[in-house]
Amino acid sequence: MKVIICGAGQVGWQIARHLAGEKNDVTVVDNNPDLVRRATDTLDVQGVVGFASYPDVLERAGARDADMIIAATYSDEVNMITCQVAHSVFSIPRKIARLRSQSYHTAIYSDLYRRDHVPIDVVISPEREVAEAALRRLAAPSAFDTQGFMNGRAQLIGIALDQDCPVINTPLRQLTDLFSTLRAIVVGIRRETRLFVPEPGDQLFPDDQVYLLCDTEDLNRTLEIFGKSTTKKERVVIVGGGNVGLAVASALEKKTDRIRAKVIERDRKIAEKAADSLERTIVLNGDGLSMELLTEAGAERADAILAVTDDDKTNILAAVRAKSMGCEMAICLVNDPTLVPLLADLDIDAHINPRSTTVSSILRHIRHGRVRGVYSIGDAEAEVIEAQVLSTSPISGQLIRDTGFPEGVLIGAVMKGDKMIKPTGSTRIEEGDIITIFSMAVDVPEVERLLQVSIDFF
Repeated sequence: MKVIICGAGQVGWQIARHLAGEKNDVTVVDNNPDLVRRATDTLDVQGVVGFASYPDVLERAGARDADMIIAATYSDEVNMITCQVAHSVFSIPRKIARLRSQSYHTAIYSDLYRRDHVPIDVVISPEREVAEAALRRLAAPSAFDTQGFMNGRAQLIGIALDQDCPVINTPLRQLTDLFSTLRAIVVGIRRETRLFVPEPGDQLFPDDQVYLLCDTEDLNRTLEIFGKSTTKKERVVIVGGGNVGLAVASALEKKTDRIRAKVIERDRKIAEKAADSLERTIVLNGDGLSMELLTEAGAERADAILAVTDDDKTNILAAVRAKSMGCEMAICLVNDPTLVPLLADLDIDAHINPRSTTVSSILRHIRHGRVRGVYSIGDAEAEVIEAQVLSTSPISGQLIRDTGFPEGVLIGAVMKGDKMIKPTGSTRIEEGDIITIFSMAVDVPEVERLLQVSIDFF
């Protein structure tokens, strides 16, 4: 597949890294020559320096025979014009655009993205993706990472193991014997800095970060077995009343189980806009780092603080201050990946990486064939892939133990019709089954080959 990626920032570079690693023909376009040079020096991609919306620049990037264009520059308007040019001049079949402004996502204007208007096939909203990630963190408060699969029937959760975890030093095969009815599988372990797919004889140790795929109905039981609290969060303080904070507060207001939220926003105009938009949520205008304001918001009695301003340091410091006051849980938005290793030492429970959520969202729409969902783990180290098994797939009709998946791949959940099952080596994979797979990044091309995910099904 020939893909043009417009914008060589963090998101564009990660998408290029994924696609180039899977032997696609990738060209990166950016008006910053340093960013283009970084991409061409570190990845197997071609680079073009120039403005992505200019027809002559797209021509040099190979738009005449491109299969897809991904517009992920820093400007919404450039992304929209790029897709328009790609459609009108070069007839590129598939166009994906990242649009930040919420005005472009308003439901009443959804007709805008038609082929005879602004021809964009998929519109990605980073802020909406981040807000949804924040809500997932609040729904599973003891997990540092969580993502739904199989229409919400399965959950990926990431949990950090404590010294008093009941299953420490227990081989994974023994866990299966001890909890035979538990529909959950450990699919990945991060030990110190290394992420790997475990073998049945591997044990779990304190400070391991463990990724599990479990049936949503067994989520609370799974958390309890791994020594984690399942207490619901009823009082939440949100620092940042912009698009992300407002989206989270609005969603919390709509929940049937009453959650009391308070929002702190420094910018008066943004605070007034948030107050006008929310019905039951109190909005405080002031600095989220102020002890007085955090006290007024009830941070010392809060079940969770969610810091989602556009400044990483403010988010981290607000989370640390709230935890020191007595807040049970701290979640913060962190754009800079180099800050993430510091969070555990600062007693911050979970973080949200906007780049990772946006990359995962774009990847869901890039994968060919019957791939229904993709979630990127860590710094693009692994992926969780949900796919439907095709009749032409080499694994169709085979037992899982005979499928030939690489060592860095593990099937974590299987849905046959409406029935979710916990896969074992003797589970037979059949045409039409939906499977969720944890795969190290290096093994993703082989996973796609075994799923028979080819351009024929695009």
